[in-house]
Amino acid sequence: MPNTDLTWNTTLLYPAPDSAELEADLGSFEQLATAFRDKYFGKVAALDNSALLSSIQEYESMQTRMTKPFCYAHLLFADDSGNETYRALSQRCSELGSRLSQQLLFFELELMELDDKRFESFRTLPEAATYLHFFEGIRKFRPHTLKENEERLLTRKDLTGVRAFTKLFDELSASFSYQMELDGEQRDFTGEELLSLLHHTSPDVRFRAMTLFLERHGEHGIVYNSVFNNMALDHGQEMELRQYKTPIQPTNIGNEIPDEAVEHLMCVTEANYGLAQEYFRIKAGMLKMERLRNCDVYAPVAETERSYSFKEARDLVVDSYRDYDQEFGTIADAFFTERRVDVLPRSGKSGGAFAMGISPDVPPFLLLNFTGTLRDLATIAHEAGHGLHFTIAQKQSMLNYHAPLPLAETASVFGEMLLTRRLLDNEKDPVVRRSLLCAKIEDIIATTFRQTVLTRFELRLHNERTGGLLSNDRIAEIWLEENGKLYGDSVEMIPAYRWGWSYISHFIHSRFYCYSYTFAELLVLALFQKYREEGDSFKPGYRTLLESGGALSPADTAKLAGIDITDSGFWQKGYDVLAGLIEELKLIA
Repeated sequence: MPNTDLTWNTTLLYPAPDSAELEADLGSFEQLATAFRDKYFGKVAALDNSALLSSIQEYESMQTRMTKPFCYAHLLFADDSGNETYRALSQRCSELGSRLSQQLLFFELELMELDDKRFESFRTLPEAATYLHFFEGIRKFRPHTLKENEERLLTRKDLTGVRAFTKLFDELSASFSYQMELDGEQRDFTGEELLSLLHHTSPDVRFRAMTLFLERHGEHGIVYNSVFNNMALDHGQEMELRQYKTPIQPTNIGNEIPDEAVEHLMCVTEANYGLAQEYFRIKAGMLKMERLRNCDVYAPVAETERSYSFKEARDLVVDSYRDYDQEFGTIADAFFTERRVDVLPRSGKSGGAFAMGISPDVPPFLLLNFTGTLRDLATIAHEAGHGLHFTIAQKQSMLNYHAPLPLAETASVFGEMLLTRRLLDNEKDPVVRRSLLCAKIEDIIATTFRQTVLTRFELRLHNERTGGLLSNDRIAEIWLEENGKLYGDSVEMIPAYRWGWSYISHFIHSRFYCYSYTFAELLVLALFQKYREEGDSFKPGYRTLLESGGALSPADTAKLAGIDITDSGFWQKGYDVLAGLIEELKLIA
């Protein structure tokens, strides 16, 4: 049985999956949606400004009520996807959500179709200011939106289409368990525990762990091939219906970043791949290897890797936030004291880590898979940053609660920087400092260069799928080619890495999400440098940025902290910081 101190307390949301409270909420939603539809369907254009504002507030209130039980179901499913009760609740919520979406999608369509003169009239209403960014965000999709009946059909088929394939991906991936010999003993591992062995001191252990993990996915290659091919085909057909020019265009429109700006971001990143290759050669020298294999990229550079207890890791993270701002530390600590964190890996639990911001009225939750490595320590800081962002943005209303995608990683990456600086400033041992510098450099490489590799792969996958079914061999070719551009001749990719694409959930859950990490990392490097230069005078602008949630565009949000993301040299500044860290490492190494 799991230690309850290290599992989240979902009774903060509902007493149990069979509770009367949950049933009352879920049982009320279809009636609410029907009443709203009866009241406003076909009538939005005729509403005066005051009534239009009231309709948006009613819609927002429904969204707030509906979010809580659906997120509760997701937390339970992430906790144990093998639990039949949790699976049944998750499926029920998925089907209910689909029906509600069909009932309610008319509203945003009618808001979208309001003519420009009518919209400008609404803007003059002082109370409308809260909803203007939401309104403008909807209207950007006008050229790509279908008639209501067609939109309802697309929403309905998603339940047995993309959502079904997403659920299949999640359940299959969570079901895997692994057996491997370690220290002379045959042991059982979860996927997260196996991947944590990429930080092991033994090259053989690292190779066997990565190979076992990837080959297990390869054993189910037929399923993963079907999932990826069908997700790409479905997206391609929808893009054709909606007359998008590229697969990434809807994501960029939603992010409020022009296609050209995203391409520029990735091109600047690719132009700096040489920095990563320089680092990989330095690390090979530190490890006394002729050349790294990709299973060695995260190998410890000290003879014995530092391992952290969870209490130690928690205290370091909370203290890092508290050093920056007392309230930030209190918010981070509350995740642990209120048991809104699930900490340890186990069979059936979702891999990776996430923070779930539910609504302005409900506290966020964190999922971790802590195994004691330095990278796990950084992950706690990362997810606590997300949680901090969700908490501070609760001054916004529901429609403005979630930060725009390119800024969703801002507080999380900033939190990692706070942790790294605290560790480096308090560490005198040059061997440990070298390990810390390597960990930070590797983190920047992972969240900028690697995310660009993932985005390029995803683009090629979607583009090539329009020409027909892609075999696993072809998917592997694309995958290895894009990774090869990053690694060059500095890193050898192990044979099993041909399956490296198969386990990355962002490809399935959040199409073209990955470049947001690159955006956020480079933004935060600039923000953190600004903080180092300005000290306390920096803090009010940064807090205002976090408080703004999704009330502004990414460019306008960044301006709150004095950052101009349209500056042509902005993205390069982040890589200049990386180059400085590599030079600092050279002096120690």
